[in-house]
Amino acid sequence: MSTGITVVGLGSGDPDQLTLGIWKVLQGAGRIYVRTQEHPVMNRIAAEGIAFDSFDSVYEDNESFGDVYETIARRLVELAADEPIVYAVPGHPMVAEKTVLLLREYAEQSGVALKVLGGESFLDQAFVRLGFDPIEGFQLLDSSGVTAELIRPSLHTLIGQVYDSLTASEVKLGLMEVYPDDHPVVVGHALGVEGEEQILRVPLYELDRLEGYGNLSLVYVPRSDDEALRAGSFARLHEIVGILRSPGGCPWDIEQTHASIRKNLIEETYEVLETIDDDDPDHMREELGDLLLQILLHSRMEEEVGTFTVYDVIRGLNEKLIFRHPHVFGDTAAGSTEEALKNWDAMKAEEKKLRGENAPEASLLDGVPRDLPALMKAYKIQKKAAKAGFDWDNIEDVFAKIEEELGELRQGLAEGADADALKLELGDLLFSAVNASRFLDADPEEALSLVNDKFRRRFRYIERKLRERGSSPQGSTLAEMDALWNEAKTTE
Repeated sequence: MSTGITVVGLGSGDPDQLTLGIWKVLQGAGRIYVRTQEHPVMNRIAAEGIAFDSFDSVYEDNESFGDVYETIARRLVELAADEPIVYAVPGHPMVAEKTVLLLREYAEQSGVALKVLGGESFLDQAFVRLGFDPIEGFQLLDSSGVTAELIRPSLHTLIGQVYDSLTASEVKLGLMEVYPDDHPVVVGHALGVEGEEQILRVPLYELDRLEGYGNLSLVYVPRSDDEALRAGSFARLHEIVGILRSPGGCPWDIEQTHASIRKNLIEETYEVLETIDDDDPDHMREELGDLLLQILLHSRMEEEVGTFTVYDVIRGLNEKLIFRHPHVFGDTAAGSTEEALKNWDAMKAEEKKLRGENAPEASLLDGVPRDLPALMKAYKIQKKAAKAGFDWDNIEDVFAKIEEELGELRQGLAEGADADALKLELGDLLFSAVNASRFLDADPEEALSLVNDKFRRRFRYIERKLRERGSSPQGSTLAEMDALWNEAKTTE
């Protein structure tokens, strides 16, 4: 058992803010190590004749802050094996001090006794000097982790460890994902340190143009109830849908059920597909929003009866994505699309096993949605059957099957078969054509959509040319229209 480590906080910067208890520890310590000598209190300690060693050289010997903190923590554990030591850090040891978190872990593993004493953190001075009460809602972010997912405008936000202009630039870019470029922010340097404190209020775009960033710098963004800032959050969307469905909300929204808006979900999906086909990002953004609204409405209906919420939907999706991508989030490899799909299918099968769905009567064709368009459904059914080995050997066999089905359709028509029988023969022909699409690695739904668009373009060409002649399709012969059809082909 070693003699132990005592960790003390040097406060936010001003020597007068150093606690009496910690001052006594420093005066009576046999060996003192400090993370950095770049702290205002260190001048007072040196002036009092208190000896110490700093780890500033470790910063020069390592390429990243992570390596610096690891090195310091492990070295402290080694040093404590010979004698009791005091480790002093800026601010409070448990506020934005990675070395202490690592030290707690390594000390326990090595059987080193560890004692942590507090100290004034930069938060204390921030509350006083910037003049806000954290009980109104407050979050503390590290400068390296300022992302749209973490930023909440309704909370007072402090961003610590803004060491230099480069770090300030990263903070600025992160904040600009949520706030407008000219949103007012506050930069604080050496808060509470007499003669060194600076508090600057600037528009966001100027954040990295300021000078004076260092170890005692932070950025503060006051809380705001501006609706424009909340408009980009998923929480606000969930809130709006809840208001629409609540008493006093929109009468139409309140009356809707899963069944009544089922068709809306289908329509909005097709409208999204249309924007994809048109390569129209502006309309795609709008239509994706309309589709998302349908998901929120259906989820809200279930939330009202207590079955699940939209956040349960999101949680389930997150878990599924991680589980089905072991080659990304686990230790399974996938060097190609085929291997990735194989992993996906394997994990889907594992999910079914975990849910107890591997009943003897289960079919390999299970999982194909009942209400898919028939062409798409045929494609998915065939792919599932092919994975089980029930498939043609090559595309020539498929072509032979298409010719066979075409012959049966002709025969049925010649023999006067009834409408239902002819419909089945036509279905067989279409089903065989879908088989050909698989062998050509061409999605049949996409292929038919392309042909639909091509037909529409050519027919509109016919209509336009006929209007120029003072005519119309209804007033023209098939030969005239066919000639224009061939003409339209040459213009593509």
